[in-house]
Amino acid sequence: MNSAENEIQQWNNEQVNAVVADLAQLRLLVDLELVPRYPYLGTKTYPLGRCKEIRDAVFIKLQQQLPQATEPGLVLIRDQLQKGESLKKIWGALRGVYFQNAMAIGDWYLDVSNDTVNPNKPRIEVLPLASSGFAAVTSFEQFIAVARSYWEVDVYRNDICPALAPYMPLLYISKSGTCWLGEATDNMLAVATESEFAASERILLTLPTAPQQAVIGWKEVLSKIQQNDFLHQQGDAVAYCQSYRAQHYHQDSRIRDRAVLAYVSLPKSISLTY
Repeated sequence: MNSAENEIQQWNNEQVNAVVADLAQLRLLVDLELVPRYPYLGTKTYPLGRCKEIRDAVFIKLQQQLPQATEPGLVLIRDQLQKGESLKKIWGALRGVYFQNAMAIGDWYLDVSNDTVNPNKPRIEVLPLASSGFAAVTSFEQFIAVARSYWEVDVYRNDICPALAPYMPLLYISKSGTCWLGEATDNMLAVATESEFAASERILLTLPTAPQQAVIGWKEVLSKIQQNDFLHQQGDAVAYCQSYRAQHYHQDSRIRDRAVLAYVSLPKSISLTY
């Protein structure tokens, strides 16, 4: 590594503190806007569970302020950009314990919603990416390992809408009996499509089948929804993975988007009676 590359990547403690301080100021501005909009998430009060909303809002403010910034921390971030680094949004598993939305610039991890799981933690965390504990989610197995403990759910194969399963192979049931399908995020859709649905096929073969209560509950819901092949076609979820691969659906963003639109037409969740 030459000296120029080293300069791009390294901040000393004083510089890290400056970046933290200036991101904290942006976070305060964001909180003033978001608290009235998102006072609660279920029974949780802001900022709990709002890492994406906070990250996205700070990201926008950061881009707006960087060109004219004079604050030392923001100047350091701008210097990184001028030296060829890019500021990007990232999502993944943090320390294998929970999911987190954050930002990265070069080899630095910028978490502006560090208090959205534990409100007693500092709002901002800036660390070298390599030692942050952050990891991109690249498989359904990795995703499920975090989801089971973080969301306190049991995970089953999506037998409810098997034609949708190549894109969204998972069914969740919480301890309270809330049941939903997922995931329709860009990250997890990419796991499915970039593997040519092999990742979906693999997890479908290992997960247990959906409980009968879930099948009955979703059957009633689906009976009230306009006919859609992704939602109503029956068959084996694994067979759909193989069929979609043979038809190169993984290469067709229009078909993926139709699958997502079908998913969006479903209720976010249903309650199961045990």
